[in-house]
Amino acid sequence: MSRTPPTVFIVDDDADVRRALARLLCAARYVTRSFGSASEFLAHHDPTVPGCLLLDLAMPDRSGLDVQSTLADSDCHRPIIFLSGHGSIAESVIAMRAGAVNFLTKPVENEELLGAVEEAIRMDEEQRRATGLKQIVQERIATLTPREREVLAHVVEGRMNKQIAGDLGTVLKTIKVHRARVMHKMRARSLAQLVKLIAASGVVLNRPECTSELPAHDVKYSGPMGPTGGSHSIGSGVAHW
Repeated sequence: MSRTPPTVFIVDDDADVRRALARLLCAARYVTRSFGSASEFLAHHDPTVPGCLLLDLAMPDRSGLDVQSTLADSDCHRPIIFLSGHGSIAESVIAMRAGAVNFLTKPVENEELLGAVEEAIRMDEEQRRATGLKQIVQERIATLTPREREVLAHVVEGRMNKQIAGDLGTVLKTIKVHRARVMHKMRARSLAQLVKLIAASGVVLNRPECTSELPAHDVKYSGPMGPTGGSHSIGSGVAHW
């Protein structure tokens, strides 16, 4: 399965600036898409496409800060590099506090711009990997029964089977059965791997109603890391889920 290459989205009302940025980035082997206004960009933006955003601060229709706010409101966290010919310190502070990767002043040096783009692309890749892992873990947890979710929460806390049995008011044999089913459904071959998987995903398990935000019905993941196999690095070594 081919991976969608990252795209550098350029939003600037100055056509000469857009062309110059696109030439520089294409020479550095980046894929680019250019827009002459904030409204045009927002109308055609696809948040599923990996990449970053080069965003002019001052534009006639909507400011760069407006675009940043709109993306955040839609739960899109695409890394943004602001470009400004006359931005104030207050505006740069607002942009950075809202999560901008960088705030550059025009005219910007080529090396500085390319360095900022490289950093933004890296951040986007890391964020997308983390989001994908969290989704996979949530889907696997959703296949657990309520009692198995309780056992999972206890297990990742490092509690022994006898302790879990006492906490849940059941017998040791039952806990062993639940624990084995949890390991199978979470596709973990060891306790250490299970703990690393949960920690890397950022999923929070709460007792006694752990992962209460997840649906109770079964959800089967059939993507590239689904039942047919696949691997992903978690900490040290490779975990096959």
